[in-house]
Amino acid sequence: MSKQQPTQFINPETPGYVGFANLPNQVHRKSVKKGFEFTLMVVGESGLGKSTLINSLFLTDLYPERIIPGAAEKIERTVQIEASTVEIEERGVKLRLTVVDTPGYGDAINCRDCFKTIISYIDEQFERYLHDESGLNRRHIIDNRVHCCFYFISPFGHGLKPLDVAFMKAIHNKVNIVPVIAKADTLTLKERERLKKRILDEIEEHSIKIYHLPDAESDEDEDFKEQTRLLKASIPFSVVGSNQLIEAKGKKVRGRLYPWGVVEVENPEHNDFLKLRTMLITHMQDLQEVTQDLHYENFRSERLKRGGRLKVENDDMNKDQILLEKEAELRRMQEMIARMQAQMQLQMQGGDGDGVVHGHHV
Repeated sequence: MSKQQPTQFINPETPGYVGFANLPNQVHRKSVKKGFEFTLMVVGESGLGKSTLINSLFLTDLYPERIIPGAAEKIERTVQIEASTVEIEERGVKLRLTVVDTPGYGDAINCRDCFKTIISYIDEQFERYLHDESGLNRRHIIDNRVHCCFYFISPFGHGLKPLDVAFMKAIHNKVNIVPVIAKADTLTLKERERLKKRILDEIEEHSIKIYHLPDAESDEDEDFKEQTRLLKASIPFSVVGSNQLIEAKGKKVRGRLYPWGVVEVENPEHNDFLKLRTMLITHMQDLQEVTQDLHYENFRSERLKRGGRLKVENDDMNKDQILLEKEAELRRMQEMIARMQAQMQLQMQGGDGDGVVHGHHV
């Protein structure tokens, strides 16, 4: 019989190549398998097209059974928080998208305290993440922190309203704010540019911190650098949303049909919808990193300064107590085993000299 030759492990790469250049591919495979999580908050007055825009952005219907309240109900209505989570899959990549809507914002006669509910929700998500991060099981933490807030500005005013300024100043240290001019098809091109400039001037005047896109790295290709430059120049984004397909120039497009023509949602000459979506998708990772490294760290350090870990520590103390009890029980068992082994050893030694007598003792 001929012996089977052992299979040799063949180096797939060229000599002198170690292989750690393949590490990004491993990270990519792991990330794709795990999927991604992102939480987007939309804030703005009723009727500015927030829900339509979100459905347009992600080609999904997040609000199938929405009931719009009448004017009488809105008078006494308080701000609510409605979080909708949808799993989106595209080319094998899964995204767990949570959209947090804030119906009732700016509807009441007195809007002084209307954003307290929103701030409280953002803080609760930070609190929950801090609690999970400080717990024993940290492997499967679900990240519900708000990574980005689209703040919708009305196109009918002359810039920011006092409520817009007060709200953005209240949350700019907690979340990445992206200002959005809603229903941009109500403005001419000159009016749009004028409103954008006015809003940016007021944001600077009131020292409001909005999300700034990171500069393109020097080693990036020219197309990406140009894209980043155009995106930065488009802030605040003036957008139009629609889920209706309309025939225009012999092809079906998503848009709004008017007696004088069609406003195409995905036409960059008509509005900034494509730019807003590109910004969100290409900078999703950066939005998450800024949330983690800046906003969450600020919250965490403030919380620890105020001694805010008492609640978490109480839970951990109970868990620590259980662990200590288990460790003590384990030590007792180890000591018992050690005693039994010592006894057996003595028996074996005694068995060599006088096995019968030792047997009676046992």
